[in-house]
Amino acid sequence: MNVIVSLSGIIIPLILFVIILYGLISKKEMYQPFLEGVQDGFKVVMEIAPTLIALFLAVQIFRTSGALDLLVSALTPLGKLLRIPKDVLPVIFAKLFSSSAATGFLLDIFKNFGPDSAQGVLSSIILSSTETCFYTMSIYFSAVHIKKTRYTLTGALLATFAGVMASVILTGMQ
Repeated sequence: MNVIVSLSGIIIPLILFVIILYGLISKKEMYQPFLEGVQDGFKVVMEIAPTLIALFLAVQIFRTSGALDLLVSALTPLGKLLRIPKDVLPVIFAKLFSSSAATGFLLDIFKNFGPDSAQGVLSSIILSSTETCFYTMSIYFSAVHIKKTRYTLTGALLATFAGVMASVILTGMQ
């Protein structure tokens, strides 16, 4: 474990050193390509910023308007059938859009039930085994200007459902 911690602290400076050393040895200019890369990075950030802002705003409106509570109430019977506690449903839904929002719900579960509770363990496993489908799709597809997503959403939602069900099974094995 100590080796990993030590290595993680020097890996980025080591990579930078190797790149600079390569540039010096091969007598290639390294600064101008670096600046061009930074400029390209800023262009990408500026292209995806509106999508990010809209997504975060939509999640916040959904949460504060009470629509999330209505959705949880509607999905509670299905959750009981699938052995998912009512308190975990917001974690699952939020994770589709935002890891930060899902983590906020997870911390609420930790505060109310404890991290070792069934809800805490299940929520933790769900956060580790699912993806922010809508966030990822909106960012990647807007960055490369893809309009037709075909089966991406269906596949992503099926994978999320599989991750949630695997989490339920793993929690039940505990």
